[in-house]
Amino acid sequence: MNNNNPTGTVLYSIEQAIKEYRKLSQKNLLKVVNDITVDQCLILIILNKDAAIYQNELANLIFKDKASITRMIELMVKNGYLIRAIDNEDRRKFNLEVTDKGRKTLDLIDPVIKQNRKTALNGLSLEEVALLDKILNKIINNCK
Repeated sequence: MNNNNPTGTVLYSIEQAIKEYRKLSQKNLLKVVNDITVDQCLILIILNKDAAIYQNELANLIFKDKASITRMIELMVKNGYLIRAIDNEDRRKFNLEVTDKGRKTLDLIDPVIKQNRKTALNGLSLEEVALLDKILNKIINNCK
């Protein structure tokens, strides 16, 4: 166990690992796209795969509240990554579409994401990664 860990628990180390990974990811993303965050990249990736996803589902997938998602989407529309289209059947709803700029950005960030993951998992075997995933899922289920 890390003596610099102020709580003395593995849970603190997990939190620290996540924060360090996010810092690494953001630093490397900014090298290729200067006006996007890690969370906005996650939104782009998700919407590119499923444009019909509801905003609350999107919030759950990236561990943000609905208000944060709304603010991020507004900024992404303003910056040209997304287009908001009114739903023809229910005018209170809107659909989000990834723009050409958004798709080009996805192409730019794909190798960065792969390199970030490779850097973070450097020195871990496939078996260790599988075991880590299994352990983390047990912790997640214990907390639900």
